[in-house]
Amino acid sequence: AWYQRRVRGLYRIRPSVIHKPYEELDGGFFSDDYLTAPPNPQQMRWKPFDIPSQETDVDFIKGLSTVAGAGDPTTRYGAAIHIYACNTSMGKRAFYNADGDFLIVPQQGTLMVTTELGRMEVNPNELCVIQQGIRFKVDVYGPSRGYVLEVWGNHFVLPNLGPIGANGLANPRDFQTPVAWYEDLDEEYTIVSKFQNKLFSVKQDHSPFDVVGWHGNYAPYKYDFKNFMVINATSFDHADPSIFTVLTCPGAVEGTGLCDFVIFPPRWAVQDHTFRPPYYHRNCMSEFMGLIFGNYEAKEDDFLPGGASLHSMMTPHGPDVKCFTTASTETLRPVRVADNTQAFMFESSLSLKTTRWAQRVCQKLDDNYWKCWEELPKKFNPSQK
Repeated sequence: AWYQRRVRGLYRIRPSVIHKPYEELDGGFFSDDYLTAPPNPQQMRWKPFDIPSQETDVDFIKGLSTVAGAGDPTTRYGAAIHIYACNTSMGKRAFYNADGDFLIVPQQGTLMVTTELGRMEVNPNELCVIQQGIRFKVDVYGPSRGYVLEVWGNHFVLPNLGPIGANGLANPRDFQTPVAWYEDLDEEYTIVSKFQNKLFSVKQDHSPFDVVGWHGNYAPYKYDFKNFMVINATSFDHADPSIFTVLTCPGAVEGTGLCDFVIFPPRWAVQDHTFRPPYYHRNCMSEFMGLIFGNYEAKEDDFLPGGASLHSMMTPHGPDVKCFTTASTETLRPVRVADNTQAFMFESSLSLKTTRWAQRVCQKLDDNYWKCWEELPKKFNPSQK
């Protein structure tokens, strides 16, 4: 809408229109394969995704593989989830997404992200958002891996805090935007574009990062999860995970997120008369989870950093047997939860479909995931009041 306009002005050395014709580029597993892959409602969990060996140079673009998605960028409504795994910097290559915005979550390795508007160093336990059309490149300092949430049709914003009031969750003051940085290089650069879910490349004889100044409110940014101000239940019951929302991309229905980015940070658990972990549930959202480091409290054994899980719309899920047994028998007292751990969730109102790469090619899908609930005991006692 015009009243929510996002604009920027760039003061650059050369206009970006100076380039050769576009040529289609093989996108590998970075694709919209989910559109034709067979649907699968099964609970899914992936072991840590492979990082390329040092014998093969793989940069951020080449290292992108699509896990799941829904919708279509040509109709400007939808989302996709990708994994990146790389071991070398992009050099004289830059990338821009003509379809939508990227939310990037590093899991291993620091990223130096150079954009047209400046540079950002993004570490594990941080995120960065690079909006539609902004050119960028990623330099790495070693083997690197992480997660990418892509949205089409809207931008990420802070959630409406409602009765929480002015302060809480992710505060605006903690988001960092780069200052202008430029290089004046008359050297060949390759620009890779993602357009209608296909990759194209174009060559030009100068650096795309020649913006000496800019103004406006349409700019990339980063956020450190340590700055999240946690809201939690302090009397009884388990609060909805929406209280852990960092950013949301609004959907077509008021109050429903096309995609939400949620974290599960270190916090206190103090509820009385309550099963404190997430209860067993089905819901109308698709829940993709990743783990940056540590052990997720609801599944401590086999949900590992660099891996992921997907619980699809109306598919039941919840804590494993070990977590259920411990939480059902332990004395309820104030305890710390998730210290030295950081899990997160991409939650979407879309019914996500997984790609063939995610289902078979990556060879990381845990076929025995369902067994973590198989031994859940029956506790019902009709004579107990």
